[in-house]
Amino acid sequence: MAVAIYRGMTRQELGVAYSNTGRLADFPGLMRDFRARSDRFYAAHDCRRDLRYGPRARQTYDWFSCGRPDAPVFVFIHGGYWQSCVKEDFAFCAQGPMARGHDVILAEHTLAPEASMTQIVAEIGQLLDHLAAQGVGPLCLAGHSAGGHLAAMHRGHPAVGSVLAISGLFDLEPIGLGQLNDKLRLTAAEIAACSPQRNIGAGAPMLIAVGAEELPELIRQSDDYAGACRLAGERAALLHVPGCDHFQVLDDLADPAGMQLSALAAPDMRP
Repeated sequence: MAVAIYRGMTRQELGVAYSNTGRLADFPGLMRDFRARSDRFYAAHDCRRDLRYGPRARQTYDWFSCGRPDAPVFVFIHGGYWQSCVKEDFAFCAQGPMARGHDVILAEHTLAPEASMTQIVAEIGQLLDHLAAQGVGPLCLAGHSAGGHLAAMHRGHPAVGSVLAISGLFDLEPIGLGQLNDKLRLTAAEIAACSPQRNIGAGAPMLIAVGAEELPELIRQSDDYAGACRLAGERAALLHVPGCDHFQVLDDLADPAGMQLSALAAPDMRP
């Protein structure tokens, strides 16, 4: 008989509770659409591609210019549970921030199992250090899903002026107990050190966004983290994006008039 290991769920049930792709009829088709939209966006906009911030193969970023000198910078970290996807899949998300006058950087990092969670977190820190050395900042650090986790981990970096954590993972305990850990190989020490909810310090104001139609566990993660940040005295706004699942929330980000970018422009989100 299967044993409950987390919030009354067995390991198999926990896997289902965090399977954003499992509830889609055609996930490969969705990703093909994302890539086609992104390819068109690359073709239509000024972009410096595969700039380097470190020596490893995936320590690169793409920089889209909105055409304004000294434009503020919006950094986006893609999702994929730290073990899949590439920045090139998500260039279409840059449309919204660019239309609002931001340059947009698409960040890449080494994936698991080649890199540990500790190393992945450190690589985003390297990117931010690299950008700060070029005089970039205060920037908006955004990420989706696993990227939302990585953005939250660096809200205290001096180059970060605001954070947009979309559909993020803020307590890694259920990730460490489930099937996602087969590649991640999270240790207890990493779960403690790399869970944003367990390491809330002083940092930039944050918008925590999640689709209102997402998996209950994903919504709970955002709700719990927002509450914990507020209890710690940090500025954290919570937004449930109506009608959006885990992937449709990216369409809202790509919309210049979308709810996330509108909320991010509010006065209380300023550094």
